[in-house]
Amino acid sequence: MRVLFFPVGFHRGRFHSRRFAGALVFAGLAALIALMLAGAPARAELAVYELTLKDHRFIPEELTIPAGEKVKLIVHNQDDTPEEFESYELNREKVVGAGKSIKLFIGPLKAGVYNFFGEFNMQTARGRIIVE
Repeated sequence: MRVLFFPVGFHRGRFHSRRFAGALVFAGLAALIALMLAGAPARAELAVYELTLKDHRFIPEELTIPAGEKVKLIVHNQDDTPEEFESYELNREKVVGAGKSIKLFIGPLKAGVYNFFGEFNMQTARGRIIVE
């Protein structure tokens, strides 16, 4: 009589039990995730910049940020009406509700000047981001 050796849970090339197959898949995925996380570089915290809308004006009207870095921009609306933060150069357009705040991620940008405005009050709500 000939005896063949199969690893535990296998029988002639097939999984002997579904429970063992599930555990094997789980162990493989866990190992893959561990390898991916071990090789992942640590992320640096993003620099945060803030703008405030008050009396239909951006404060400050001019904001300076570093070139080549991604940053988080928080816009607070202290007015009683909504406003839309818009910039063609930054390719951003987002409504800020009355008394609300929004977060935008911009960059990395090349050195230059990037204009933005409030679409609902275009005469007064204007500003620019200077990238150095």
